[in-house]
Amino acid sequence: MAAPSIPALDGTVVLDFSTVGPGSRCTRILADYGATVIKVGVPPKKAGLQTQPAHWAYSANRGLRQVRLDLKDPEAKAAFLELARGADVILESFRPGVVDRLGIGFEAVREVNPRIVYCSTSGYGQDGPASLWAGHDINYLAVGGYLACSEPGIDGKPPIAGATIADGAAGGMHAALAILAALLRRAKTGEGEYLDVSVADGVLTLMSLYIDQHLATGEEPGPRHDVLTGRYAYYDTYACADGKWVAVGAIEPQFYANLCKGIGCERWLEHQNDDAVQEQVRADFAAAFRTRTRDQWVAELAGANTCLSPIYEIKELVSDPQFRARGAFGSAEHPKEGVFEQVAPVLAGQTRSEGAVPAGDATRSDTEALLREAGLSADQIAALRERGAIA
Repeated sequence: MAAPSIPALDGTVVLDFSTVGPGSRCTRILADYGATVIKVGVPPKKAGLQTQPAHWAYSANRGLRQVRLDLKDPEAKAAFLELARGADVILESFRPGVVDRLGIGFEAVREVNPRIVYCSTSGYGQDGPASLWAGHDINYLAVGGYLACSEPGIDGKPPIAGATIADGAAGGMHAALAILAALLRRAKTGEGEYLDVSVADGVLTLMSLYIDQHLATGEEPGPRHDVLTGRYAYYDTYACADGKWVAVGAIEPQFYANLCKGIGCERWLEHQNDDAVQEQVRADFAAAFRTRTRDQWVAELAGANTCLSPIYEIKELVSDPQFRARGAFGSAEHPKEGVFEQVAPVLAGQTRSEGAVPAGDATRSDTEALLREAGLSADQIAALRERGAIA
């Protein structure tokens, strides 16, 4: 099907202080829906955090413009506020209170742009006893219950998640959804809004099935507590003859029956949720899967209503015909690294470009062009450059 003729966020301007983590995931989503995202960083020679794309290969950084300003310089800060005057969204991920101390927080920006949607992303939120804690993805998954409900390793060790789920979903998608809602509200009221996005809060929404269960009944969910945490053999992972793995999720009775028949375990057809025999069922399932290679099982059962799928390594999934058929990977081009593939816009309704798109390039700066577009004169820009207040 053809992409939308006009991207959903066409004409929307986003100023983005983030480098990696939830902020960059959020603005990637906004950019893929058509927003113009401008990364705001400091000149390279200045000390402190370099808010620039982390790596040329990372798809979160493709096609973004960059402005570099020393916001401790009063004239550079004034230049930023001129950029903010024409922006729709500002996203920042500093520690709570930093943007206000710099004089670029919500209240300062609202004075020049009452329609601004200002989003602060942080690990634990802008207030509360943990608001100033440092953290990363593993910490937010830890406090939000995700690690405690995942299958433990040796000696009960909670696992390390194989993806930055907190940054990507609990933070990035959380922020993008809040921003889109605020933009819709602004279209009705004409007013901007301040958004306090906590990644840890977002993890609570991911874990709400179990949290709500505990709050309502007092039950204590954890590994193998119920279907989705490995209580039953039909929702588990199994090794195959070649050392590769499959995942099965045959929750519905008809899918469970198909699975049992497909792997020669018909004796357990009437015992799907029989807790007394689950370890025997699991042992028989494991023995059955070890008789063939992963790809043999996939060829026979994946399309046979068994809820079986291969567990792919990264090097395998990039060649998967399903992803290829849906255009999940696109081309990007870097001035030094050339043309290469990366994850394309894949969320529903996003726009995709024909041909290679510009990759993230930490050496590029659009500072002077952006300041001219914001209305600064050539003399003002030259003075900022001479002081080292811009790149």
